[in-house]
Amino acid sequence: HSTDQMFQKNRNFAIVDEVDSILIDEARTPLIISGMIEDKSDLYVKVDRLIPKIDNEDIEIDEKSKSINLTETGNESLDKILIEEGFITSESSIYDIENVTLVHHINQALKANLLFNKDTDYIVRNGKVQIIDEFTGRVLDGRRFSDGLHQAIESKENVQIQEENQTLASITYQNYFRLYKKLAGMTGTAMTESEEFFDIYKLEVIEIPTNKNMVRKDNEDEIYRTLSEKYNAIITLIEECRKNQQPCLVGTVSIEKSEKISSLLKSRKIPHAVLNAKNHLKEADIVANAGKPGQVTIATNMAGRGTDIKLGGFEENKENESLKKIALDSGGLYIIGTERHESRRIDNQLRGRSGRQGDPGSSKFFLSLEDDLMRIFGSEKLDTVLQTLGLEENECIQHPWITKALERAQKKVEGRNFEIRKSLLKFDDVMNEQRKVVFEQRIDFMRAESVNDNVRDMRHQIVDDLVPRYVPPKAYPDQWDMDGLREEIGEIYNLDIPLSDWANEEGIADEEIVTRLHDAVDRAAAARATEIGPDIMRQVEKSVLLQTLDQHWRDHLVTLEHLRQIVGLRGFGQRDPLSEFKLEAFSLFSDLLSALRQDVVRYIMRVQVETPPPMPEMPEVAPTLPADATTQSTEAAPAGMSAGNSAGAFDPNNPATWGKVARNAPCPCGSGKKYKHCHGAVR
Repeated sequence: HSTDQMFQKNRNFAIVDEVDSILIDEARTPLIISGMIEDKSDLYVKVDRLIPKIDNEDIEIDEKSKSINLTETGNESLDKILIEEGFITSESSIYDIENVTLVHHINQALKANLLFNKDTDYIVRNGKVQIIDEFTGRVLDGRRFSDGLHQAIESKENVQIQEENQTLASITYQNYFRLYKKLAGMTGTAMTESEEFFDIYKLEVIEIPTNKNMVRKDNEDEIYRTLSEKYNAIITLIEECRKNQQPCLVGTVSIEKSEKISSLLKSRKIPHAVLNAKNHLKEADIVANAGKPGQVTIATNMAGRGTDIKLGGFEENKENESLKKIALDSGGLYIIGTERHESRRIDNQLRGRSGRQGDPGSSKFFLSLEDDLMRIFGSEKLDTVLQTLGLEENECIQHPWITKALERAQKKVEGRNFEIRKSLLKFDDVMNEQRKVVFEQRIDFMRAESVNDNVRDMRHQIVDDLVPRYVPPKAYPDQWDMDGLREEIGEIYNLDIPLSDWANEEGIADEEIVTRLHDAVDRAAAARATEIGPDIMRQVEKSVLLQTLDQHWRDHLVTLEHLRQIVGLRGFGQRDPLSEFKLEAFSLFSDLLSALRQDVVRYIMRVQVETPPPMPEMPEVAPTLPADATTQSTEAAPAGMSAGNSAGAFDPNNPATWGKVARNAPCPCGSGKKYKHCHGAVR
């Protein structure tokens, strides 16, 4: 809560390496700082057991967008299943508002079981589910799927379910990097995304010629009808490379596919190295040897990232020079793509492992109509064409037109992914306006010597908001709800003001009530400051204001995320989800500001400061909440508590019965922590 603890106080200039990976690939998911919340392990396990009971015809799967939904009959079937399994009562329904969380968990369990695949989207290692980066093939250490999806996968894989996280702060990559006054980056594969770089970041892409002329030969794609035919052709080409002592790099899109190729090579007794997320620790060694004559290397998308594949190997000696000559004479590194990726850029990154610094090289991609990209994005027409042409088994079709058609399909996928990122950004832009307000205000609070004026404005604003609700303008005094206003003022300001007497005064109006209340709450605040000490009160106000703001912002982020999911359904009612989100997000932000004002004032008007007896060191001064001083305890209070002002019998679960607790005493709740670090902490 001090500017001394801030990082990146000024964002002037960012230079991003592999800029396409960071600003494009990573930009589909926001940056999140998270913290732990309550354990729901049992719920995830119970929900996971429901999934086999849901029939396939009751769900709709969209592999393109990785989404899954229950059909109308599916919702009815799920209702019955949940009643049978005791999740809801027979009078209840999954449509009821109290069951929203349960339905969310079921949707996440469906995704985990039907859309996320082991060794493609994640691996299980040492009893933990670890995410695989779809673009580099590397394990993303420390990263977890959000919103309960990771826990759902852990339940599916029957490993220990880690605690769920709550979003504490969130921002998209786009809005984060747009905070910098100047932004630049470099990569070997940016031209295909030039439109997005300019549209989102206002960055122009400049192509810089290679240091030496590119002599790599990029062959036309070979297309087969079935996977088995494609794999046979790939193995045949690998055997030819081995025979010619030409090194080859076989690119795959997943661990599963890399292990499939590996097993086929083993069956033919062809020596090879496998580089994927399971053995990434050997990456540098495998890449260093990948350019040796006749070397076969199978790799997921991570191939060579950060390290050039040097023909002949990396050792600097005479033997290496002769090995390099053999590799050069054989034609250089041969890149074998086992299928096309959704993005042309990822294909180009794989191709780019070969032909470095003017070296010779070759590349060729092998496809089949059973590949995921072909299957999902329209292989039916092509299959009809191939059958019409009378394509024999193990025969391929190879033509520039086919390659161009595939690139057009990839462009469509890239465009679709661009739209997904733009949509994410449009929603985040709404949040970003609120984020700017909150964080700029927060920095002002931290830099200010005193926030007394801010707290006074909050006290007055609460009064300004409350009075019209209970004393409507132009209403007669007998229509005023002075008892309700008195109760509300008492609850927030810890004051008992005889408002009923004011209502009986001749000629009093709502403006006069507002003025009197302003004066009353200011006097009460001044009395508290005098009682506690002005200097300490300034510290307390600042601490309370910052911590309360943080808590409300965290809760607001969770609410906005749920809102974003809900408004998507309003499209079915011919309403624009983004417009709906803007309207409701604004309303929620107004609620946040109102709740913030009330909680800050409520706490400050009740805060007490306890000074321990003098000690050799400087005595600790910190705020504690007061207890009710009107009743006597009938039970002995734990050590460190005064029983004189507890409410009724001592109850470890009810702080109202604890009385005054010494700051350094054990917390009465039984947590084992000191009171100042538990229930006595300023939140």
